[in-house]
Amino acid sequence: MAMTVRLPEQLDAQLEEIARARHTSKHAILIEAATRFANSETKTERVLSIADEVAERYAGALKRLEDA
Repeated sequence: MAMTVRLPEQLDAQLEEIARARHTSKHAILIEAATRFANSETKTERVLSIADEVAERYAGALKRLEDA
């Protein structure tokens, strides 16, 4: 899917420098960064979901510890 991205000049310059150092394109750098971000967010959501399940499962024990 095509998309236009408008970057602040400083960020564009940083990406240009990184791309040049890696001998790749800014496009490839942005794809890598977006992939890392999406994977990180997905993991964060899973961890929070598991934490909620654990909190529900052990709510009684947690309450007793809180009151101790």
